[in-house]
Amino acid sequence: MKNIDLVLLPEEYGNRDLLKTIVLKKVGVSENDKIIIQEVKRSIDARGKSPVYRLNLNVFINEPVESNDYIINYQNVEKSQKSVIIVGFGPAGIFAALRALELGIKPIVFERGKNVRERRKDLRNIMLFNKVDENSNYCFGEGGAGTYSDGKLYTRSNKRGDVKKILQIFVNHGASEDIKINTRPHIGTDKLPKIIENIRNFIIENGGEIHFNERVIEFEVKDTKIKSVITTQGEYQADAVIIATGHSARDIYYLLEKRGIKLSPKDFAIGVRIEHPQILIDKIQYHCDIRSDYLPPAYYSYVLKTTDRSVFSFCMCPGGIIIPASTSQEELVLNGMSPSRRNYKFANSGFVTEIKESDWQKYSKYGVFAALEYQKNIEKIMWEFTRTQQAPAIRIVDFYNKKISTKLNPTSYIPGIKSAPLYELFPIEITRALTEALGQLKRKMPMYFTNEGTLLAPESRTSSPIRIERDRESYQSSIENLFPSGEGAGFAGGIVSAAIDGENCMNAVSKYLSLN
Repeated sequence: MKNIDLVLLPEEYGNRDLLKTIVLKKVGVSENDKIIIQEVKRSIDARGKSPVYRLNLNVFINEPVESNDYIINYQNVEKSQKSVIIVGFGPAGIFAALRALELGIKPIVFERGKNVRERRKDLRNIMLFNKVDENSNYCFGEGGAGTYSDGKLYTRSNKRGDVKKILQIFVNHGASEDIKINTRPHIGTDKLPKIIENIRNFIIENGGEIHFNERVIEFEVKDTKIKSVITTQGEYQADAVIIATGHSARDIYYLLEKRGIKLSPKDFAIGVRIEHPQILIDKIQYHCDIRSDYLPPAYYSYVLKTTDRSVFSFCMCPGGIIIPASTSQEELVLNGMSPSRRNYKFANSGFVTEIKESDWQKYSKYGVFAALEYQKNIEKIMWEFTRTQQAPAIRIVDFYNKKISTKLNPTSYIPGIKSAPLYELFPIEITRALTEALGQLKRKMPMYFTNEGTLLAPESRTSSPIRIERDRESYQSSIENLFPSGEGAGFAGGIVSAAIDGENCMNAVSKYLSLN
């Protein structure tokens, strides 16, 4: 076996016979030799005049292929003497439960929302009828917010855990092997629900419990420990509890604070969803008029430094749509998602700026909830402008020039958009930062700075404005058997990083249970 690196034009990569010829020449073997090509990594480099594929390949010459699968050993925990309550069944909760099966611990999961199939009706009600179910929406329900937001698996969390293992688990339950190869892997919102359903069934078949439509409403705390968890359906004794409720379960923050669990406000980001025709993004990124059939829809990523803060792209969705991610009726929140083929007409991304302690000082009377109140106020202001899930919107150049858009572009956002002076609706620090960043893009990416693009507001749930404090080594909160995890606890920023954090918390729970 030989490991090689190749740089290929899209047409060379897309032609399997030509690819094989190039590989034969590279490794120096004849056409009579039996070779099998195994992709290890694939990325697209569009920095030059023409985009190219950068490949790392294993080439097996006259020998069988070595599997690169990750072997995971699970146990049936139906009769296990050890159990853990997991609150929330998003990425952190799911992977905490799977890790529990490995460790011989019975996971008992409570999810306030519905399973993926029953959840779809409530998503339709938001899109078409402006009706938000506060327990079943794009944020709450089986799989969490990630289930219906593209399934992006790109992460920089390699030092925090085993990314390869997380990807293998998705593959084991139905995801394409391609996610183990692509340096920017994604599953697609059309495929992820079935994969999440498969994982749920696997957990149950191996002795775990998952309770849907059951919201945690109270913790009984005694002698610095949670003795029981009280839900809308009953009371459950707790040896250990993992909180994995995501960044939108605000009632959990208030409940934890009431029970004396230490919280703190943290920096986060707010801005807009910025939407362009995908064909325009392809032209900008690939330096061509028509994208090659052998290239996927182009994505982009940027970080811009303004006078006093950063502005950056977030959760970029090539060939995707913008969705309403509100979790209560009188607020407005936007997010983005893409199907696996990323074949819709528009590209969208978060275009957000960091929100710092100095910004939320005006809400200091709310104590640890100051940053949260800042976030809530913006979501309320945007909702009040339309008083529906319709989104306030403005064309890019118009926002920069502080001019109302008399005409708006077509959009992927199904509830619809309404022309709005976003430069007035946002606090001055956000307007100033976004305007300055657009000025930089005007110089660096002039085709991007166009009234063909639209700003829709607000993109406000980039991360949690609250951190549930925990010990760096033991993962324990100020309550010794409570383990905060994932995005909602302030320790992750995406599906894979939340999954890794869920595994790490379960490792800590296992250690705790063995000592008590």
